[in-house]
Amino acid sequence: MATYKVKVATGTDLLSGTMDSISLTIVGTQGESHKQLLNHFGRDFATGAVDEYTVRCQQDLGELIIIRLHKERHSFLPKNSWYCNYVQICAPGGRVYHFPAYQWMEGYETLALREATGKPTADDTLPILLEHRREEIRAKQDFYHWRVFVPGLPNYVHIPSYRPPARRNPNRPEWNGYIPGFPILINIKATKFLNSNLRYSFIKTASFFFRLGPMALGFKLRGLVDCKQSWKRLKDIKKIFPANKSIISEYVAEHWTEDSFFGYQYLNGINPGLLRRCTQIPDKFPVTDDMVAPFLGEGTCLQAELEKGNIYLADYRILEGIPSIELNGRKQHHCAPLCLLHFGREGNMMPIAIQLSQTPGPESPIFLPSDSEWDWLLAKTWVRYAEFYCHEAISHLLETHLIAEAFCLAMLRQLPMCHPLYKLLVPHTRYTIQINSIGRALLLNEGGLSARGMSLGLQGFAEVMVRALSETTYESLYLPNDFVERGVQDLPGYYYRDDSLAVWDALERYVTEIITYYYPCDAAVEGDPELQSWVQEIFKQCLLGRESSGFPQCLRTVPELIRYVTIVIYTCSAKHAAVNTGQLEYTAWMPNFPSSMRNPPMQAKGLTTRDSYMDTLPDVKTTCITLLVLWTLSREPDDKRPLGHFPDIHFVEEAPRRSMEVLRQRLAQISHDIRQRNKDLPVPYYYLDPVLIENSISI
Repeated sequence: MATYKVKVATGTDLLSGTMDSISLTIVGTQGESHKQLLNHFGRDFATGAVDEYTVRCQQDLGELIIIRLHKERHSFLPKNSWYCNYVQICAPGGRVYHFPAYQWMEGYETLALREATGKPTADDTLPILLEHRREEIRAKQDFYHWRVFVPGLPNYVHIPSYRPPARRNPNRPEWNGYIPGFPILINIKATKFLNSNLRYSFIKTASFFFRLGPMALGFKLRGLVDCKQSWKRLKDIKKIFPANKSIISEYVAEHWTEDSFFGYQYLNGINPGLLRRCTQIPDKFPVTDDMVAPFLGEGTCLQAELEKGNIYLADYRILEGIPSIELNGRKQHHCAPLCLLHFGREGNMMPIAIQLSQTPGPESPIFLPSDSEWDWLLAKTWVRYAEFYCHEAISHLLETHLIAEAFCLAMLRQLPMCHPLYKLLVPHTRYTIQINSIGRALLLNEGGLSARGMSLGLQGFAEVMVRALSETTYESLYLPNDFVERGVQDLPGYYYRDDSLAVWDALERYVTEIITYYYPCDAAVEGDPELQSWVQEIFKQCLLGRESSGFPQCLRTVPELIRYVTIVIYTCSAKHAAVNTGQLEYTAWMPNFPSSMRNPPMQAKGLTTRDSYMDTLPDVKTTCITLLVLWTLSREPDDKRPLGHFPDIHFVEEAPRRSMEVLRQRLAQISHDIRQRNKDLPVPYYYLDPVLIENSISI
């Protein structure tokens, strides 16, 4: 007789427990146990519980390799779901086996789980294990399908088994997410098609939606959401400031007109990856030395500053030619500006010339700091308008959310849970598909923000992303190369660069340790069919098979795999934090980040007044809609998991567990260094403090 001590851990989220019957079958290399009901007197499998049982077998089962959890109907209770964290079994010889689950069992079903040791395909030799991993992949590929959302954008998850919910009983109250004036902003139906393993936890769902409601209702009750008029005074915009102000949001509202702060945002704002060093003035932007000499300082000239590397260019050409729409009964307007900046002796990045078109000419004057106050302010505001689209459409939605979702779905479809890459990557995919489903309803849906709060509308917003994806390259996602390619690798005061490279280095070291543990040689990488299928699927479904992207279709060496996985993890964590965390702080003051403009770009100088400036900014309703959505998408709900914190036990071997601890130590040191530096800064930069970075894109 062999006795096995069993621990079964139920999830801690509300409603994770079940009243259904749970039975267990243990499979070893020398036999299989009978199916045994796990039952105590009293309650089993309560939320947060770790229940202990004893399973007796006629013989020793040998090395334990698989367990089966059987969820069956209780004699008289209705069916309910169960979230199983893990099962742990102590064998007669004292060895402890760990079987990670971390998933829901919703119906009456059997769930087969493998022992937790990470194994690429080549490390499996037993037919039962090879068949298990094949069956797991088959089941997930049958369940998760790719679907085209917008032609030219990364494809996304489609679950064909989804059926629209039955029409609700009108006599039964049900909150459907509707708030008067904001019919799309809490679209719960956007995630109805997701199974429970992809959805937010109860806590995260509740905090996400309940934080949104009061602010939306406040706008409605004050009549702001129905007001299609212009703001009468700039200071009136503070009426819609969120109650939870921060040092930075207050600083933005006080200093947004200053040239030094305008330039600072290119380095340490929420879109810090656009600026490039300029070595030659482009023909389409005919700035002369006479124009800008007064702003360069004494004893120098434009050519000299170009040669010194002190001139920088922000080019919004990707926005050119996209038609604008009508909002609230008024035609909106659009432009694709160019902005030239100078990094001066005082250490400030200062704008020195702005052209509101990609085509020079008499009707496209070059605006200068010496122009009238309102001309220059409006020219800068047009640039900040262009920043809105380059940030929201490209840097944020496309380059983090949509690309990360493709990484995630390819992982689900091509890597079994026992694969070391699955174990390495799965913490960085948590809730990404859920938030993207909400995001598509909020941003890319009829009645969403792009249709109701942006000059470009739904089609124009999508077109910006399509253009950007067509230019995305593998090298552009490799962070160290990006700074060199843009010529900003030695630019002082670029805290985003310093912090992102520090986090990148910590992640790269961590990935290197994990990868080299499981892949001792290049042949192990090239010969892993599941790994290669994952890479191929990302190339086809995310980059849409575009060879000019330079994305690999296969990986042949260990260094190639390390680079690839580091890009994936960084994109799914720190890269998103850099462009998301500060959204509310930099956008709450609308003139700093307008989503629409109601008058055409200026074609002559000297005509802008305070009234015409206010008439160009978004109206009250558009401002409220945009702020509410950005507030929602930048507010981190509860149930957070900071970078490097992995409470789910997927790795059990000593080496990867040790690497995880070392990663946490490195990130803690980075956090300490950032906080010490910020003590001396008038505007602290903390968006890449590891404490504030989530493991995954979950908001």
